[in-house]
Amino acid sequence: MILDMARRVLKIEADAVAALIPRLDERFIRAVELMVACRGRVVLTGMGKSGFIAKKIAATLTSTGTPALYLHPAEGLHGDLGMIVQGDVVVAVSNSGDTTEIIEILPALKRFGVTLISLVGNLQSPLAKESDVALDVGVDEEACPLNLAPTASTTAALAMGDALAVAVFEKRGFKAEDFAVLHPRGRLGRRLLLRVRDLMHVGPEMPVVSEETPMRDAILEISMKRLGMTTVVDTEGRLTGVVTDGDLRRGLEKHTDLLERRAKECMTRYPKIIERDELAARAVQVMEQHKITSLLIVDAQGRPDGVIHLHALLQVGVV
Repeated sequence: MILDMARRVLKIEADAVAALIPRLDERFIRAVELMVACRGRVVLTGMGKSGFIAKKIAATLTSTGTPALYLHPAEGLHGDLGMIVQGDVVVAVSNSGDTTEIIEILPALKRFGVTLISLVGNLQSPLAKESDVALDVGVDEEACPLNLAPTASTTAALAMGDALAVAVFEKRGFKAEDFAVLHPRGRLGRRLLLRVRDLMHVGPEMPVVSEETPMRDAILEISMKRLGMTTVVDTEGRLTGVVTDGDLRRGLEKHTDLLERRAKECMTRYPKIIERDELAARAVQVMEQHKITSLLIVDAQGRPDGVIHLHALLQVGVV
């Protein structure tokens, strides 16, 4: 019984969203064009459950590069209309299209000269008739068994709001990099904003030994710097190789006198390097491709300039 009811709700709401597709026409295009051309902010308004939908649409627009805010229509009647300035676009959400508080702020909106777009369930309603563009989000029935509680109607309005938001940022050429700028603490932001230079170990944190360094001292350097490896340089300070934990294991298998060997005898030549300005996410890809845990950064003269380790990438959530 419970699952049957849940399936009924989901079916009704899915049908309500699917029914919006054939309604997409030149009015939707016009609404998108008006929002893209907006010189101010896109102001969402709605009462009750429609208000919650309006808030979510405003949040989606804001997070995708369109300045937006939510105006409570009742509060608007008591001073909050001051949020609206000339050049704004107002998007009103109302299933009935005759929500008292919204209808009462319409004269003020007209005086401000703002553009009005509405998401309504009745294209013959007062709100629809006063709108510059009215989009039909009406539903045949609510998912509520009493056909009273806003369920399918709010889902349809939300879906249309998402369609508007996505169409607007597509029209504006909004890219993943732009999204990252607005979400710097999010996972995508970290992947698209952090560079190798932001995470690499440099200076005294970077392990370095010469080619002639005895392996007992190279092992000490590896242990002290705690990166599981050390760079190896020639007499000019240029990178010639690395000694990793794996090299130590392989060296023990080959040499009974490993500790007395020189670093150049045990190192891996031609280690993998990466540019300091590469994305940190690119470093992860290279590490995964070659099954290694660190990459080297060298300067124009081929000298070690830094080391980026998988642990640093893990700590900031790039991986």
